[in-house]
Amino acid sequence: MDLLPDFGNVLYTAAAFVVALSIIVFIHEFGHYIVGRWSGIGAEVFSLGFGPVLVSRVDRRGTRWQIAAIPLGGYVRFNGDSNAASAGAADEAELDAMSPEERRRTLAGAPLWARFATVAAGPVFNFILSVAIFAGAVAWQGVATEAPTVGRLATLPEGEGALQPGDRILALDGHETPDYRAFYAALADLPPTPTVRWSIERDGTTRDIDGPQPMPPLLSGVMPSSAAAGAGLKAGDVITKVDGAPIWRFEDLRSRVGASAGAPLDLTVWRPLPAGAAGGTAATGAQLLTLSLTPKRMDLPLPNGDFETRWMIGATGDMAFAPETRAAGPLEALERGAGQVWTIVTSSVSAFEHMILGKISSCNLHGAVGIAQGSAAAAQAGAMDFIWFIGVLSTAVGFLNLFPVPVLDGGHLMFYLWEAVTRRPPSPAVLNVLTAAGMVAVLSLMLFGLWNDVTC
Repeated sequence: MDLLPDFGNVLYTAAAFVVALSIIVFIHEFGHYIVGRWSGIGAEVFSLGFGPVLVSRVDRRGTRWQIAAIPLGGYVRFNGDSNAASAGAADEAELDAMSPEERRRTLAGAPLWARFATVAAGPVFNFILSVAIFAGAVAWQGVATEAPTVGRLATLPEGEGALQPGDRILALDGHETPDYRAFYAALADLPPTPTVRWSIERDGTTRDIDGPQPMPPLLSGVMPSSAAAGAGLKAGDVITKVDGAPIWRFEDLRSRVGASAGAPLDLTVWRPLPAGAAGGTAATGAQLLTLSLTPKRMDLPLPNGDFETRWMIGATGDMAFAPETRAAGPLEALERGAGQVWTIVTSSVSAFEHMILGKISSCNLHGAVGIAQGSAAAAQAGAMDFIWFIGVLSTAVGFLNLFPVPVLDGGHLMFYLWEAVTRRPPSPAVLNVLTAAGMVAVLSLMLFGLWNDVTC
């Protein structure tokens, strides 16, 4: 019977992974397909998954759309392709037997611009999906107003004091906060006490009130496969003590974890319960838990592109209130969505560079198991978190496919650039050797990621 919960978790993780990957693969392959069609290249098969075909139908253009049994990818096989990956040299004898019109509708026989556009479309569509998701999230959630203003109040052990939604925050403990930059700067100078002095504007009048710490040890999220996740911490938990010593700020939690040097920590956790739930007290509507965890060494990206190695539990902090927001216009939402994609790409480039140079651990590279765990964690956190995770993963897939490695889209584009410069494609022998080497490189990277998932 003890195996049933684990078995259920495995199924949930697998289902979340398959859903996320299928969406990303479909968008990627549809980019290849639709741009190829617009470029005059016909497609024989559009497959979501590999292996035995489960469902299929042929459309009026003669393309067979199918779902296969192994949901770990997909492909578009264009007219004249020798294999599903469109890799290696084309079958020249088969192409020579075609009429000029038939040859033009193959990938190998299409003009260079059409081939380049068709191959590049896969990663581009992944980036478009990510921008759309991130922009949609901005449009849905809104953008914090420039002046710090209280929106929704968080649930905390000490309550919210005299703070109310709609209060405009003028100062914290005497430190003026005209904008959020000044607001966050003021946090470092606040005393480690359960309450602080807030200067606020309410209904046109200015007043000083006692309110909670602006950045209490309140968790907004937990990273998958982290120490916090292993200990059972959840979003909404408030860490009230570390090894029996009270803490009031998230910075205090960060400092205690950083100073642990990897030694186990005992945490006292205040967890609010849903209305009417059993297990808490009538007065607090919450339960106190004692959890133990061991911080892990993690490589944290910095704004300048470098990385800092610290002891962490893998939990993010939240403020005592959700900022009041304003609606974001379409252009602003798209700009922020594109900015998020750019941030993910540049951070990935920096991470690869630091791993190659040995400045950070290679454990930062995850394989299918790590991605599946991330999918499940995001799905459990809610629909918005899962959709956001799909956006992040779609950016990663688009970026990795642009690597100049044969069998990946970037490898094809590299060959096309060679052809554009030299006026002739690489020889079939060279193309086949490089394709085989690229396949070995990709499989090696996948196995290395799986090894990290198991050992790190």
